[in-house]
Amino acid sequence: MLRMEQIIARLAAHQPDPLEMEARRLAAVAMLLRERREHPEVLFIRRAEHEADPWSGDLGFPGGGIEPRDADARAAAERETLEEIGLCLDAHRYLGQSAELAGAYLPIKISCFVYLIDGEPDFRLNGEVVETFWVPLQTLLEPQRNRLASFEYRGASRQHPVIELPEWSERPLWGITYRLLQQFLTLFDLGFNYREPI
Repeated sequence: MLRMEQIIARLAAHQPDPLEMEARRLAAVAMLLRERREHPEVLFIRRAEHEADPWSGDLGFPGGGIEPRDADARAAAERETLEEIGLCLDAHRYLGQSAELAGAYLPIKISCFVYLIDGEPDFRLNGEVVETFWVPLQTLLEPQRNRLASFEYRGASRQHPVIELPEWSERPLWGITYRLLQQFLTLFDLGFNYREPI
């Protein structure tokens, strides 16, 4: 069972290796954690439906593209979090950085920064985000929620591992956010194990 004190200690000691790649786009996200009844929970957002958005309607973390006005990737993640859900991420909330990730199909590099949130924030959603919800990290690891699913994506049939979260969302967790969580969990010798489709 993963505990918050383990997360805090591991991230404080962790320095991810930079991902060397050519990317047309750089992005950054904020993984927001809180502790409830001694169990860590992670915040997910559901993105609004937009035809031109490759992540339209998907579950994810607050974040977006790094802009020239951003001092660095972490500043971009904090700015996007404030813009998308109205939450100001102060320095004392910051726990550390998880591994960088390359897009599976798009030429993008994503940086992921982890924060600890206290209490019940009063989120103010902008038009890019339509919903937020917290899920226990332990729930994501339940074998019955993990499976391999078939998708029609960008004109091709593909299979991807997903996590079913019907109590919170009709859409499964998959894609970049799934992979970011998988990278994070490897810091604790944990990971997702999905079932083959029936």
